[in-house]
Amino acid sequence: MNIKTRNKRSAEFNSSSMADLVFLLLIFFMLTSTLVSPNAIKLLLPSSNSDRTMAPNKAVNIYIDDNFQYFVEEVPVDANGLKTGLARQLEGQTEASVVLRTDATVPIQFAVNVIDIVNAINKQKGTKHKVILATRPEDQP
Repeated sequence: MNIKTRNKRSAEFNSSSMADLVFLLLIFFMLTSTLVSPNAIKLLLPSSNSDRTMAPNKAVNIYIDDNFQYFVEEVPVDANGLKTGLARQLEGQTEASVVLRTDATVPIQFAVNVIDIVNAINKQKGTKHKVILATRPEDQP
């Protein structure tokens, strides 16, 4: 007696759907990695050939773009709101650093305004905050 099974199972594996999945994941990660930007505010920093020092971990970033707009940690503020924004960021710290990132075309008076505000906060609260001017190496465009 010859018994035949009607449903034969195949031992083959179709990997075309797996390749599609891997391809879609690759495209997703490539697109999301290009959207991540460490500095969301585009600045052309002034160049310097002095020794490079790293800012400490507890630093407040102040940006001044080419339109003379102030940013405290990437939040836009006006000239009057700069003092309250800085005071809020420096609250509870005694020796924090303020990293000043300005566009190369910004007049020096805007940087001096930030330094004056930090000095006023130091005098008022008896703290020792300092201002660091961020630059790029001279050989980079």
